[in-house]
Amino acid sequence: MPEPDPDTSRGANGAAPAEPSYKALTRHLPEPRFVPLPGYTRLDEAQMLARAEAFYRTMERRRTTRHFATDPVPRRLIELAILTAGTAPSGAHRQPWRFVAIDDAGLKAKIRAAAEEEELKTYSERMTDEWREALHPLGTDHVKEHLTDAPWLVVLFAEKFGLRPDGSHRKNYYVDESVGIAAGLFVAAIQMMGLVTLTHTPNPMGFLRDLLGRGTNEKAVLVMPVGYPRPDAKVPDLQRLPLEAIVQWNA
Repeated sequence: MPEPDPDTSRGANGAAPAEPSYKALTRHLPEPRFVPLPGYTRLDEAQMLARAEAFYRTMERRRTTRHFATDPVPRRLIELAILTAGTAPSGAHRQPWRFVAIDDAGLKAKIRAAAEEEELKTYSERMTDEWREALHPLGTDHVKEHLTDAPWLVVLFAEKFGLRPDGSHRKNYYVDESVGIAAGLFVAAIQMMGLVTLTHTPNPMGFLRDLLGRGTNEKAVLVMPVGYPRPDAKVPDLQRLPLEAIVQWNA
């Protein structure tokens, strides 16, 4: 077998390829700064497998319940879950997620009242028969007691665009994808610390921006009650798809 060309950056005639024209468009900007990858230690395969199995077994037990105990949860746990969510990758590192953490009983009651008003309209008027049938196995309705039972509500907003000091707009990139990854890390963090959460999406959600005083450049994405499950907590009798139904190896 022939040895590979040690200088694959050069063309067939040995000349360096021309620089792509787009490079000139950012030549006026400072050079990007890089630092060493922090805190990485390569593990042997046995350690990796043990960690992966343990994490999967913890996450496999994750279920969505609507039955929350009213016991208080320390604020530091919520902070750590949000910090974990904030480690998510994001388009151009814009980090377009904003979290509002609420433990005030009065504000939670206002959110529940507004959510139930919208949900009643949705279930009664907006929802198609197909949608209603899809939700039926979950046993949901417009009554959302979890919004006041859970000690914390964490509302996740997507920053659709940034605002510069002069009020002009700064574009954010891949906002939905970035915020979705952050939401997943938040849910995983809550599971790892032994709490439960629910990804609630009242429809429409514009009232949350108004109630919480958020900017017009933000859009509410999820309301996530966080707390301990009630001793009698139940979940729908549902099964997750097996591996072979959700993966393809190569073509």
